Amino acid sequence: MSEYKEEDYLQLFGLQNFIFCRRRWALTTIEGLWSENYLTVDGNLFHSNAHDTSFVESRGDVIITRGVYLHSSRLGVSGQCDVLEFHRSDDGVTLSGRDGRWLPYPIEYKRGKPREDTGDRHQLCGQAMCLEEMLCCKIPAGALYYGETKRRVEVEFTPELRAEVESALKEMHELFERGYTPKVKPKKGCQSCSMKELCLPKLMKVKSAKDYISESLEEV
Repeated sequence: MSEYKEEDYLQLFGLQNFIFCRRRWALTTIEGLWSENYLTVDGNLFHSNAHDTSFVESRGDVIITRGVYLHSSRLGVSGQCDVLEFHRSDDGVTLSGRDGRWLPYPIEYKRGKPREDTGDRHQLCGQAMCLEEMLCCKIPAGALYYGETKRRVEVEFTPELRAEVESALKEMHELFERGYTPKVKPKKGCQSCSMKELCLPKLMKVKSAKDYISESLEEV
């Protein structure tokens, strides 16, 4: 089984971007471009409390932690889990200073509402797969918490979902190594994308958005 070196790791949060739009992911990760709008700012504020790495709380048979760092040399990714609960379970792992065994249960915070085309489930599953490698355990499910509905949606980490995560991450590494920004067809979500002013139809005809912007600045 091949493994990635740490310097070749990609950011795990990019998986959600990649599933939603491969071009958006490439513009930010490969070409180093970024643009904010009210959706991205609001999302960052929504996540701010979830990344308090000093937070640990016990509620009966549940231990709650935040901002846990994750990585996988097999998948070649690293990142953070918004909230990681440990549920008392015979199928879990041992924790330092805690009696019994505890099963990890990752939770990812999203500002909006559940949608099938966002890649949210894939990002959460990727977190679980990292935790499984780190803790040597099997994690069957996690949850997505949506700010708009203020509810959790449980996600089962099926073999099909896991295979989709592995396939997407493999493609991400291949594109990153090639330095290639793929072309995509415009869709409804483009109108609310913070990158829409950088990802224009006419940019599809040039080598990269970064080169186009550089040339435009030189003309000015």
